[in-house]
Amino acid sequence: MPPAYVKAYVKRNKNDAADAEAICEAVTRPNMRFVPIKSAEAQSVLMLHRARHLLVRQRTAQVSALRAHLAEYGIVAAKGRSRLRDLLPVLGTEGILPELARQTLLLVAQLIEALTIQIRNIDTELLRWHRTNPASQRLETIPGVGFITATALAATVRDARVFRSGRQFAAWLGLVPRQNSTGGKERLGGISKMGDRYLRYLLVVGATAVVRYTRRKATAISIWANRLLERKAARLVTVAVANKMARIAWAVMARDESYRATSVAA
Repeated sequence: MPPAYVKAYVKRNKNDAADAEAICEAVTRPNMRFVPIKSAEAQSVLMLHRARHLLVRQRTAQVSALRAHLAEYGIVAAKGRSRLRDLLPVLGTEGILPELARQTLLLVAQLIEALTIQIRNIDTELLRWHRTNPASQRLETIPGVGFITATALAATVRDARVFRSGRQFAAWLGLVPRQNSTGGKERLGGISKMGDRYLRYLLVVGATAVVRYTRRKATAISIWANRLLERKAARLVTVAVANKMARIAWAVMARDESYRATSVAA
C-alpha cells in the first residue's frame, strides 16, 4: 500500500505499534489501493534507470563546472553539451591557460568522457531489453516517447488495468491539477506532483520535444498543442501534452495495442 494512504490512519505519535495498527486498519478499507509487486527483471531495469539518471546528473554538474572555470579566463562557448567540444582544444593547447589550471580542467574533461561512456553502456542495455519487450515497443510508437521512457513505463507499470482510466493514470503520475475545493467552490492549482517523479520527469521532457518541434509536422497532437500555445504559456502547454501522453500510454498498455495517430482531418 502507498505509505501516504496509510498515514491517515495513524492516531498519534510514531512508533511500531501505531504503524502496525494503522496498516491493519487501512488494509480493511474497501477503497484502499494496493501497489502490485514488481518482478526481479523489472526491478533490474529500473535499477539501470536510476543509475543512468544519477550519472546524467553528475555529468551535468561536471559540464557546468568546466564551463564556469573556463569562463573565469574569458573562454566561453555556445549553450548545449554538444558545443562543449569547442572548448576541448583549449585544454590541449599549452600557453592559453596556466598549466595548473589546464591540468585540473583536463581531469574534469576526462571525467565527463568517462561518465558519457557509462551512460552509453546503460543505454545499450536498456535498448537490448526494449527490443525483447512487446509492451515497451508498443509504447515507443507514441509521439515523444523514446526507448528510455518506454522501458521505464513498461518496467514500472506491471498491469495498467489497475487504473480505471487514463485520467486516473495521469493523476497517479501527478500530472493533474491539485485541488483545494471547499464550500461547493472548485479551486484548481498547479499539478499535484504526486506519484513517480522519474516517470513524470521523462514524460515532461518528451512533451517538451513534442512542443518544440510541433510546427514541423501536422499531427493531431501538434495541432492541439499549437492551439494551446496561442493562449497559454509554453511550460503549461508542455505539462498538458505530458498529461495527454500519459493517457495515451495507459490506453496502449491496457489494450495491448500500438498507438494509432489520429488523422489531421478528423
